[in-house]
Amino acid sequence: MNTKLLATDVQEYLSTMQTASAAALALKKSPFEGISSKEIAQQVDGRQRAAKKIPAWTAVQGMYYPEKLNMEQCSSAETGQFKASLLHPGTRLIDLTGGFGVDSYYFARQGAHVTHCEINPSLSAIVQHNFKQLGLTQVTCVAGDGINYLKNLHDTSVIIYIDPSRRVAQQKVFRLADCEPNVVALQALFFEKATCVITKLAPLLDISLALQQLEQVKDVYIISVDNDCKELLFVQDKQYTGETKLHAIRLTGGKEQRFTCSIAEEQQAEAAYAAPEMYLYDPDVAITKAGAFKSVGATFGLSKLHQHTHLYTSSHYVADFPGRCFRIQHVYPVSKLKKNAVLPKANIVAKNFPMRVEDIRKKFKIADGGSDFLYFCTLQSGEHVAIHGVRFSA
Repeated sequence: MNTKLLATDVQEYLSTMQTASAAALALKKSPFEGISSKEIAQQVDGRQRAAKKIPAWTAVQGMYYPEKLNMEQCSSAETGQFKASLLHPGTRLIDLTGGFGVDSYYFARQGAHVTHCEINPSLSAIVQHNFKQLGLTQVTCVAGDGINYLKNLHDTSVIIYIDPSRRVAQQKVFRLADCEPNVVALQALFFEKATCVITKLAPLLDISLALQQLEQVKDVYIISVDNDCKELLFVQDKQYTGETKLHAIRLTGGKEQRFTCSIAEEQQAEAAYAAPEMYLYDPDVAITKAGAFKSVGATFGLSKLHQHTHLYTSSHYVADFPGRCFRIQHVYPVSKLKKNAVLPKANIVAKNFPMRVEDIRKKFKIADGGSDFLYFCTLQSGEHVAIHGVRFSA
């Protein structure tokens, strides 16, 4: 951590470079003695990434930004705030893999007493400095291995939060047991030291497989932001013996929408099927990741278009559906479509359809964009159709 970057004149310069190309700055000569052009570029890049992920931090003077990978891996304000909402004020929490500290920040803002562990001493120093700038007083920073810290801990009434690395030896890994630390192998230690364990995992992880490997999972939260699945949270409770609940959390437009079911409830739910009616519903990615394909239709009284076409329809508008709603304008049988016979410009979505979006565009000469949507999909009858819809909300 180069403290010369915190000088007033340097901070003012960085502010003027807010929209500059970090790559271009890295190739220029630094205007400051004792500060490399690479360090200038890192701070500009960090500010730009923070403006998208955690914009409130960019308004605070004297913040220091770490390397690009640390910024890429940190949580966003939306997901950090949601995770913090799961805690009660006064909770004692250990963030075993603290990273850039975004989650620890929001945990502390919720009233938790947080220990932030980070094995990289340079990153730990940056986090400690930033928390001081942010005025946090409920966080203790530990520069060291969080697992070793936990082994020597005598307090056994804490909550453990861990975000294991999905990048090992510069390679991405997708199996739970391949992440570092190995949360599967560490479960006995975790339950010896804590009442609850919250594990943040990548959205590509197989939820069913993870549930076979992790014990006493009370809740799984599938979190999406603007229809982009960001992360999975597995909450293990030392005393819990019941069925795991799956919570699809949809964060969009500053609002939270939640759909909850269990695997058993999904298996027992019965789906109704129908051809497209007046409205078309496309569930949020958090719903599809949760596998709540029948439950969501049953809950909202909707019919599916096909067992494997995860689109729904109704003759009347259903408010509060966790996803997008469209007013259907027309249904085109694909077998009768000809080049230039449909919309010249539309947003194309393919679901349970034998062609890719780019191939559909090329074949039917449909440009991208506009306010119209064309859903290419398969109906329960087996017919391939293109459904023309426009976004709708009451």
